[in-house]
Amino acid sequence: MSTSLFRATPVARSALRAASAVKPAATFVRGKATLPDLQYDYGALEPYISSKIMELHHSKHHQTYVNGLNSALTTIAEAESKGDFTKAASVAPLLNFHGGGHANHTLFWENLAPASREGGGSPDGALGKAITTEFGSFETFVKQMNAALAGIQGSGWAWLAKDKAANGKLALITRANQDPVTGNFVPLLGIDAWEHAYYLQYENRKAEYFEAIWNVINWKTVAKRFEA
Repeated sequence: MSTSLFRATPVARSALRAASAVKPAATFVRGKATLPDLQYDYGALEPYISSKIMELHHSKHHQTYVNGLNSALTTIAEAESKGDFTKAASVAPLLNFHGGGHANHTLFWENLAPASREGGGSPDGALGKAITTEFGSFETFVKQMNAALAGIQGSGWAWLAKDKAANGKLALITRANQDPVTGNFVPLLGIDAWEHAYYLQYENRKAEYFEAIWNVINWKTVAKRFEA
């Protein structure tokens, strides 16, 4: 990804340098999750995604997941240091929710690009061929993805993923809430179906949002993950 999910603070970096100068690898400093920078302005995805939605989605909602993840990690570390593994285990749902929210959104921002630059169109190369092989055509894939998004009850995500257990075969999967894509599946393209991703602009017409977002999908970043 273009921006690391975890970034050591200046104080942490100084501590690491000092520790390595005395006795290498003797001290571990946990990095903190940080909000990734976007590679485009908040208004760059208009008219398909409004500037206001992008600002709130990135600076408020994603920041909340970052804060929640750091809080959960701190609570777990403190509980483990005291041998309170029941307390550490009780934080697992928060770790899954906020950690998944952070990972999902970090990839989501990389999935997007202004229509005037690299957004929209359809993929070519190996990814384009794989989509045609698995779904019959790019148009059929988009219809199936939109149907999967529309079928999500409540909040969640629809994903194009690569199945490592099936020789890299493509799969269309959904996840509830902020559950991350794990196991044999490698997330390639995710579309956020939470209301905060579209409601200020599209209100209850979420099908219009599902159609519009294809105009700003960055297929180059999706292809890089597919080919990795």
